Amino acid sequence: MNRRRTQHLTFWLAVTGASVLFSQALAGEVSEDLQQVREKVAEMFDSIEPEHVNVSPVDGWYTIQKGSIVAYITKDGRYLLQGDLIDLDNDINLTEASRSESRRDLMASVTSDRAITFSPTETKYSVSVFTDVECTYCRRLHSQIDEYLAHGIEVRYLLYPRNGPASRSWNTSEEVWCARDRQNALTMAKLDRKFETSNCDASIIQDNYLMGKAIGLSGTPAIVLDNGTLIGGYLPPDALLQRLEQETAAPAPAD
Repeated sequence: MNRRRTQHLTFWLAVTGASVLFSQALAGEVSEDLQQVREKVAEMFDSIEPEHVNVSPVDGWYTIQKGSIVAYITKDGRYLLQGDLIDLDNDINLTEASRSESRRDLMASVTSDRAITFSPTETKYSVSVFTDVECTYCRRLHSQIDEYLAHGIEVRYLLYPRNGPASRSWNTSEEVWCARDRQNALTMAKLDRKFETSNCDASIIQDNYLMGKAIGLSGTPAIVLDNGTLIGGYLPPDALLQRLEQETAAPAPAD
């Protein structure tokens, strides 16, 4: 195996260790050309499974995808491209569409018992928010939680200490998760106030961290809509409501 080739993909594939979350079964028969490309890619990269390689919209190129991480490779395995593929005629970012689809499926698999959820009386929209207890804009977003709820927006918080393990925010996140009243503990943590906690299995923090890395988070807060759209950063309540209304009104992409 070419060590340099492996290093090219290690950065963006290493964070997707839980590959079972992202494996997709292919419907129909696999062509001989696709099978050959899969075999070549599998020889070059230990992290790639055959089902991660599929045809792309461009003749002569194939798509490598694990979760929201996407790259393209030529049939002969010589050229690898990491970047967005744009359909200029239709003004569509095909790569981002693939990422959104993957994020949508992943977020749909997140059960309620791994989130700290603030729900309105009548839920019109639901968003998942990767949040760090210490980041300034995460705190600003949470300080307006009542306004989001008043707009009918349910907020599902996923604790995501962006500085990683052993950081202060990681330890605080574990304490929040182990609190009897997680909603109150999260609010107190974002205000730098003390709260009651206990010992518990806080491995969910690690799971959330790996999931955030896998879907391509670059910071917090990160808002993921039900359709898989990723909003990297804070949006005030009115702006988020407007964005959700626009996304709902937009026609669904063609298969």
